[in-house]
Amino acid sequence: MKRILLAVAAVAALGLPATAWAHPLGNFTVNRFSRIEVAGPRVYVHYVLDLAEIPTFQAGRIDVDAYARRLARGAVLKVDGRRALLVPIETALAHPPGAGGLRTTRLEVILRGPRLVHGSDVTYRDRNYADRIGWKEVVVGDAPSRSRELRAYPKDLLKAPLEVTSAHTSLVPGSDPGTRPHVTRGSTLRAPDRVADSAFASLVARRHLGVWVILASLAAAVFWGAAHALSPGHGKTIITAYLVGRRGTPRHAALLGLIVTVTHTAGVFALGMVTLLLSRFIVPEQLYPWLNLVSGLLVVAIGASVLRARWRHRVHHHHHHHDEHDLGRRSLLAVGISGGLLPCPSALVVLLAAISLHRVGFGLLLIVAFSAGLALSITGIGLVAVLARGAFRRLSFERGVVALLPAVSALVILGAGIAMTVHAIPKVR
Repeated sequence: MKRILLAVAAVAALGLPATAWAHPLGNFTVNRFSRIEVAGPRVYVHYVLDLAEIPTFQAGRIDVDAYARRLARGAVLKVDGRRALLVPIETALAHPPGAGGLRTTRLEVILRGPRLVHGSDVTYRDRNYADRIGWKEVVVGDAPSRSRELRAYPKDLLKAPLEVTSAHTSLVPGSDPGTRPHVTRGSTLRAPDRVADSAFASLVARRHLGVWVILASLAAAVFWGAAHALSPGHGKTIITAYLVGRRGTPRHAALLGLIVTVTHTAGVFALGMVTLLLSRFIVPEQLYPWLNLVSGLLVVAIGASVLRARWRHRVHHHHHHHDEHDLGRRSLLAVGISGGLLPCPSALVVLLAAISLHRVGFGLLLIVAFSAGLALSITGIGLVAVLARGAFRRLSFERGVVALLPAVSALVILGAGIAMTVHAIPKVR
């Protein structure tokens, strides 16, 4: 049995790289680049906007002229302390393919600034999409772009994208007329570097949906959900510590898996509704820090509950009554919710792609299957914890180091909850 479990874990681990998002920085990102340059006597700004799959879906049909005017208003150029007018004079729009058959967006705009009579002090600040996560880069003149103007993001900065939104420099007018900057055209505009499509998200975009294709797709979704659960997060340590600390049973591990499935599926649907109906009022990706905070507080409450139960047990010595027959429905529910509360972005992409492709029923089935795979992995981890604890049954839990395991488990849960909460607080401000 142990060999089978190890083999499954190894296969899932090998599959993890294929779950990468289609947009290198994530499906939620809004990425901006500005290059300030002088051509002849005039200042220009070459502005590039790169929208990942979900912002592109939210935008719908893009009015290029309206977007160009909006970007011009949000790009603040000051010459010798006075704000200068930026006027869009050239635009180019493309929709490179993204995850699950969804599109991404690349919009380039040339903004014409004022003439320079002499050397001038120039300050630039990009205030567009200030509340959205993503890459932010500003360069001056011929300085190299670290992202090749949002075409290739450095892999070492994917988890901590560049956040440069302003520049201060001195510019002098050119002695010759010069050639003003132009937007990119053709295949270069349409094909920025992207990583491979998410294996899970690609399932919804299959062309022919026969019975066997649907069944195979659902089986694959279960696998990708199980593999996703093995990546960092989803409360595996917390669930393991909880089942050890409260002496859980295989039945409790299975219930946790069921709660995780329901919570994750409901979370994806709820976030999808926010994306579709409330995106003008709520930025979807800004909900994640709040969900992290709620998860952290839930885990703190669970840890405190387990620690209190262990203290009461040591005081009253009611071993079976408190631990085996009163595991606590509310705390069990809270543990399951904390494990499934954060929706996987790839699952949200599948939901939106299914809506876009008019395959809503198929998309919902894929998400449920993905959540079931997530729950299967977590349930399996819980069962391993329960069975491992059972291996110590021949030893007394009242003697030696083994007697401390439940209390140590409670402290692990409490510490993890405090760490999650502290990590989430700065992001919700």
